[in-house]
Amino acid sequence: MSAQLQDPLLGLRPMQVEDLPQVMAIEEAVYPHPWTLGIFQDCLRVGYCCWVVNLDQQVIGYGVMSVVIDESHILNICIDPKWQGKGLAIKLIRRLLKIARQHGAETVYLEVRVGNKPAIGLYKKLGFVEIGQRRDYYPDRNQSREDALMMSLEL
Repeated sequence: MSAQLQDPLLGLRPMQVEDLPQVMAIEEAVYPHPWTLGIFQDCLRVGYCCWVVNLDQQVIGYGVMSVVIDESHILNICIDPKWQGKGLAIKLIRRLLKIARQHGAETVYLEVRVGNKPAIGLYKKLGFVEIGQRRDYYPDRNQSREDALMMSLEL
């Protein structure tokens, strides 16, 4: 049986200000150095493509992407730990890629922690390729830093 979540109450929709408490709870549960509420508010305010995965009115994941001229940058993708491994991230990323195409983007970029092997595998499955590394890009839980793998996808 597939690990994919098939539920008629599952949806993808644009993020609203009212979603931010649930988004922040997930962000703080997943990341050692989470984005602040102000960062999410700014992303909504300036018109970034901010989407949530919701199940029966509960936000269980989200993504934030900027699109400028012919480039798009996936800035944040996160699925609640209780819902990871069920195919939600791939659905969300596919939606963001569709939106990037609709906005005229020709290339999508992202950074991912070099140690986040599941995410790297997912991005490669979607066609992203490695284009470089950023040394000491991400703060880590141990007061150290972790490199970021830079990836891109031609649309």
